[in-house]
Amino acid sequence: MSAESGKVDNQAAKSWRLMLLFGLLAIIATAILFKLFSLYGQDQAFLQSQGDARTLRTMLIPAHRGQITDRNGEPLAVSAPVATIWADPGKADLNHPSLGRLAQLLEMDRTELLDRLNEFKSRQFIYLRRQVSPELSQQVAALRVPGIHVDREYKRYYPAAEVTSHLVGFTNVDGEGQEGMELAYNDWLRGDPGSKLVLKDRLGRTIKHIRSVEESDPGRNLQLSIDLRLQYLAYRELKAAVQVHKADGAAAVVLNAHTGEVLAMVNQPSYNPNDRSKLSSSALRNRALTDLFEPGSPMKSLTVAAALMSGQYQADTPVDVSPGYIRLKGHTIRDHRNYGILDLTGIITKSSNVGVTKLALSMHGDAVRNLMVNVGLGQVPGTGFPGEQSGSLPYVTEKQVVERATMSYGYGLSVTPLQLAHAYTPFASGGMIRPVSLLKQSEPSPMVRVMPEQVAKEVLAMMETVTNSGGTGTRAQVPGYRVAGKTGTTHKIGAGGYIADQYVSVFAGVAPVENPELVMVVMIDNPKGQEYFGGLVAAPVFSRIAAGALRLLNVAPDDWPEKDTKRVAMK
Repeated sequence: MSAESGKVDNQAAKSWRLMLLFGLLAIIATAILFKLFSLYGQDQAFLQSQGDARTLRTMLIPAHRGQITDRNGEPLAVSAPVATIWADPGKADLNHPSLGRLAQLLEMDRTELLDRLNEFKSRQFIYLRRQVSPELSQQVAALRVPGIHVDREYKRYYPAAEVTSHLVGFTNVDGEGQEGMELAYNDWLRGDPGSKLVLKDRLGRTIKHIRSVEESDPGRNLQLSIDLRLQYLAYRELKAAVQVHKADGAAAVVLNAHTGEVLAMVNQPSYNPNDRSKLSSSALRNRALTDLFEPGSPMKSLTVAAALMSGQYQADTPVDVSPGYIRLKGHTIRDHRNYGILDLTGIITKSSNVGVTKLALSMHGDAVRNLMVNVGLGQVPGTGFPGEQSGSLPYVTEKQVVERATMSYGYGLSVTPLQLAHAYTPFASGGMIRPVSLLKQSEPSPMVRVMPEQVAKEVLAMMETVTNSGGTGTRAQVPGYRVAGKTGTTHKIGAGGYIADQYVSVFAGVAPVENPELVMVVMIDNPKGQEYFGGLVAAPVFSRIAAGALRLLNVAPDDWPEKDTKRVAMK
């Protein structure tokens, strides 16, 4: 082969390789162009969705919890805007220069914060602090630490604090009701959270609000029946009585005599729902609705009412209670002394156990119990309050004379303070009774007659003698007003039966007698010291609460001294 021929072959080979290279480059360019067109065309929606998935987030919008108010619109529970500080540990910058300041704002050591972020490195969400002030959350957000986030939420606040804590209750850190009306009406109050679409950067920080997905539905407000003014008054007097008598606890209930609404409900001991760091379980109980006790002598009013309803007795019918005791099947029932012959009014005035025993045993076996059932004893009050008790009202046969006797003067059955107050409302409303309510009523509930009007008025007049000279409840008197009621002192029940030196002191009453507005029960649990009778311990508390309440409600006096009346007329 000649040199010239070899040169031609080399040039041909080089030309072929060059064409191959250009061909490959053309194919690659065509593929790139095709992919570009594909990306901007049919795959655009897919890529956009993938990008959005990495930058768009749906965030919850917390719902504003409904407000709880008293009957006059005074706030009892409100939701204040706060913030939550949380972290995505996997994206947190542990070398950020502001990390020390962040730890300081969170009231943590820098080392503690680092340890916490490292411990949960595999998680995408951990709380750092909840329910912080908006000012603090703004300071945290301004640090712009990657992986640290701020979200809005609400914190429940209770303006009346311990004064209404047992009734209103409280929520947990997530805004869910845990006690009281907060729990009972949780679904009504909490509302439904909404959601929104936001744009976040690669560090997870929200940089743009895109659109609302669903608006939050705020909770509805709840208006209670209580009057906060009366609530403060009752709480102050009850707390003072517990301290003076070193009692284990106490409860007081004030009802509107016409509507059955609860105007005040207070308990001791209490707690501050805004600071539950030292909360004890015993302080949680709403004793007015959950604590049971044997009512004792206040039941004598119902026994006398049943006697009048039987037609066998009149208010002035004499009953021989000599010699001051009566024996029934080996059991002795005693009075404080021998009162001789008493009429029905005298039985109430002197609180004669023997007298009501004779009345009860002279009637049909169910007469007294039927009236007690009709006024709500042995039944759940139906307020909807969590844990409200029904008490006990056992059925006794005709032959169980001892049980029938003890029931007539308030032993062998159990009630709550609210039940006892409710049972006394017929004496204040002419023999009618309405359901008791913890909510303000726009229209009164239907009334049911449980005793004739004349019987209710007669027993009310009898109970007024209890607070007059010679009665057992003179300390329940209210200057300027006529008061009717009944004292009660019962032994507490322990594991082995009645405890000799522990008592429950009670006063149940109505005021004013002329035109009753309030029905009230005061119960003091285990007062210590020389004074433990209901007329000495509970009656004065009734007097002070009733005096303030009647004036706050502008109830006209029905027992104004005659000389003062003349002086006012002359002016």
